[in-house]
Amino acid sequence: MIDVILCDDHALIRRGIRDTLSDAADIRVIGEAGDYGELRALLRNLGGAEGAEPEHPHGAACDVLVLDINLPGRSGLDALHALKDEGSPIKVLVVSMYPEDQYAIRALRAGAYGYVNKGGDPQLLVQAVRTVAQGRKYVTPEIAQMLVESLTAPATEHPHQKLSDRELQTLVMIASGKRLADIAEELMLSPKTVSVYRARVLEKLQLANNSELTVYAIRNGLVGQ
Repeated sequence: MIDVILCDDHALIRRGIRDTLSDAADIRVIGEAGDYGELRALLRNLGGAEGAEPEHPHGAACDVLVLDINLPGRSGLDALHALKDEGSPIKVLVVSMYPEDQYAIRALRAGAYGYVNKGGDPQLLVQAVRTVAQGRKYVTPEIAQMLVESLTAPATEHPHQKLSDRELQTLVMIASGKRLADIAEELMLSPKTVSVYRARVLEKLQLANNSELTVYAIRNGLVGQ
């Protein structure tokens, strides 16, 4: 049996993922979290950080963590980095609304075992969970192509790929039409901190204002037109 924990801030999406996975006889969802803090508490309670859980290797709280990137406060990428730094044996499958070309490579580099778009075929999610539970990477043909291109043509790296995870998140949210105050509330940061991220993005991309930032994001497929 593959034990799974879900971490997504939208209850309806968690329910949809849970229902999809529950249809598989070899998968069971043993816990859910809506943000980073809830996830950490859940992992502790299930034995992931303090105390052994005999069912899973090395006392892990579960076999697979299905994790969303866009969480309030600390992001899914923050959670990935934290688990990697701790040497956690939990296999992480990132499930996100963002297209593969935005976060897939970042997620894999941060320690994820796979990346699935929420808009894809639900059965691919089941396949992905089974794959990563076996300790194998799950990548779509699109991600495989991106990985090949990143190896064969590293010189073609786009400027936004040099942004930090939080800077990229800020860029996408601004380009999606969100105000700095809204971004600050959603990310549980101060407006001043978000302004600093915005300034860094503008500097690194050599842009002058939000309008140019939005045009850049659209041209590079970071947001829809």
